[in-house]
Amino acid sequence: MSNGVPNGQGTYTDPDGRKYVGEWKDNNRHGQGTYIFPDGRKYVGKFEKDKVHGQGTLTGPDGSKYVGEFKDDKYHGQGTYTFSDGTKYAGEFKGGKRHGQGTYTFGSGPNSGDTYVGEFKDGKYHGQGTYTSPDGLTYVGEFKDGKKDGQGTFTFASGEKYVGEWKDGNKNGQGTYIFPDREKYVGEFKDGTWDGQGTFTFSDGEKYVGEFKDGTRDGQGTYTDPDGRKYVGEFKDGNPWNGTEYDKDGKVTATYSEGVRKEN
Repeated sequence: MSNGVPNGQGTYTDPDGRKYVGEWKDNNRHGQGTYIFPDGRKYVGKFEKDKVHGQGTLTGPDGSKYVGEFKDDKYHGQGTYTFSDGTKYAGEFKGGKRHGQGTYTFGSGPNSGDTYVGEFKDGKYHGQGTYTSPDGLTYVGEFKDGKKDGQGTFTFASGEKYVGEWKDGNKNGQGTYIFPDREKYVGEFKDGTWDGQGTFTFSDGEKYVGEFKDGTRDGQGTYTDPDGRKYVGEFKDGNPWNGTEYDKDGKVTATYSEGVRKEN
């Protein structure tokens, strides 16, 4: 005490269960101290002008823990937060939220072992980042509000790969999808499937150039086989519908009308 005002070392306890043991200055918690909250949380670290401020450790009754920097009673700066299920975030915080560069690793649950390394904004993946899972899935690219959004590359455990645009977590816009056997689709995507104008090249050299809908050939297009034979016209549900078939020399060999083939 100094002139009736708490200064130096001291202990304060209130009826609600709050307890502070540590340094005081001008009737404020200031310096090193330990604060126990009514809900069982415990903070050990620095205080400034009666607020949690500086380096410290906050432990929850459920086993969760934050170790790092605080500002004005909130996580702020570099820190590590470990959830009760083992999930962990290590990186930058701002105003109590994950914000800036960091690493987020999932604990137990369906995403156990998955890791995100990259930028955060307001607690969500936002900006450039890399998401990986133990089974071999990898996404490298842009995120927005916690979802894949912008340019990115997704590689499957099977070796399949998508390179292109994303929106709200789905393949959306221009992109390239490559299969392990080197079959390839290049073109437009909508809500995760081939939709719009595109080119599909088969491993044996066959090729389709034209319109797709919901992942299948649908609309106007041209199909060419390795021998030079060709179908030009309309497709429906993946099959020739209204169009003309040519041999390698450009001679008409057959026509299609509503899916029925008629030889010349």
